[in-house]
Amino acid sequence: MSVVTAPVSGSASSTSSRYRWTVEDYYRMAEVGILDPEARVELLDGEIWDMSPIGKRHNACVDRLTMALAPQAVGAAIIRVQGSILLSNRSMPQPDVAVLTYRSDFYASQMPAPADIVLLVEVADTTLEHDRDHKGPAYAESGICEYWIVDLTANQLLVFADPSQGRFGTSSVAKSGEVLSPRSIPSLSVAVSEVLGFV
Repeated sequence: MSVVTAPVSGSASSTSSRYRWTVEDYYRMAEVGILDPEARVELLDGEIWDMSPIGKRHNACVDRLTMALAPQAVGAAIIRVQGSILLSNRSMPQPDVAVLTYRSDFYASQMPAPADIVLLVEVADTTLEHDRDHKGPAYAESGICEYWIVDLTANQLLVFADPSQGRFGTSSVAKSGEVLSPRSIPSLSVAVSEVLGFV
């Protein structure tokens, strides 16, 4: 993971200062071609971050989690995969999986905001530090009620909840053999071993 310090693709830049971009800036850069439409980037706390390439195990984990949650979510929640959410006017990340409060228009008229978000999930194979130390505080600061990180290196799932003053107040570690549910929708459940690919 690295911060995009200059908006012009391929140009040399000084890293002595950083400009805090807004969501409007971010959209405008894409519209005028400053950001490559094929680039995998996201806006977090006013900084544009390069996103790491998605590996085979990462993809498989996202697919397993989606397959586990989606059938249970029908009519109760929306499972958004690697799509944008709006945390603030300076943050529009793309979590691997977002569980959203159900809306009949599937958020066609507006971006999901923190009040609409039941759970965010990031899958970490090479990105654990970024997901924990950068995305975690940004999610907590925005009031996201629950955040999971699937740590593929350690074969465990990190659970964060109870956001307050820019940090999550509680955290726990779930391993193979346990079953987890989002606090806000306990009817949704997923086996940790299934997410990790051990079944």
